[in-house]
Amino acid sequence: MTTFTGKSALIIGAGQNIGRRIAQEWARRGARLAVGDISRDGAEETAELLRAAGAEAHAFTCDVASEASVLACIDGAEEALGGLDILMNNAGILSGGNPEDIPLSEWQRMFDINLFGMVRANNVIVPRMIARGSGHIVNTASFAGFYPFAASRVHYAACKAGVLSMSENLALYLMPLGVKVSCLIPGPVMTTSVAGMKEFSESYVMRAPGSHMFVKSQQETARVLSDGMEAGKILIPTHEEGWESFREHAADPDAFIAKKNAEYLAGDPGKPGITQDVIDSIRE
Repeated sequence: MTTFTGKSALIIGAGQNIGRRIAQEWARRGARLAVGDISRDGAEETAELLRAAGAEAHAFTCDVASEASVLACIDGAEEALGGLDILMNNAGILSGGNPEDIPLSEWQRMFDINLFGMVRANNVIVPRMIARGSGHIVNTASFAGFYPFAASRVHYAACKAGVLSMSENLALYLMPLGVKVSCLIPGPVMTTSVAGMKEFSESYVMRAPGSHMFVKSQQETARVLSDGMEAGKILIPTHEEGWESFREHAADPDAFIAKKNAEYLAGDPGKPGITQDVIDSIRE
């Protein structure tokens, strides 16, 4: 049996964007889906798209800031699907601004949703998967936590670095117990998330992971993740170029940060390129 054929999966944060595309990709690969999202309408819409394509799908409301809501979502998904083989923690928020303008309340909100939202879900599912001796947990991080460039959203980068560390250490503990762990690390991906994000500075530059990269579609992101899971990978970046920057930073952090600052001061904030087909993909 493959990673997906006949398997039951819950994706928390699949009411739109990448989460929805991943749900569609897993359904194409034979999975039975539960869709959790803070937007009940978004979850229902994704589930309906899956059912229209011939897949089994169930929709649930899930507010990852609420322990009770997370528990109810996972319990509901397990009741509907007969247990969970895969849990993906994909819910998250984004905001930007210069570090001196980000209030403590926004730091707390960012960590409560982007990191502790995953902790709440994992605290429920980890003991159950250990008891069964099988399962697969997937957490969504970001290039912002992979290597330093995100000076315009330090709080976001910090919590995503926490997701990366949590995922690797969970893998270290859980894999000998039969439970797999993967971490999706999105680089520049075409989504609608930036359009609605909070901004805390009147004038700031959104620094990005590198002008040598190109924006990927959500569909390609879903395929990269799914192929990586099939291959048993733990860290799954959307762009292979990310490994180059990761290794360069690891070799000499001071030199890497100096280089990034020099690029920015020379007028290069690291904005990736984008092709028309990727722009068009958002409407598919």
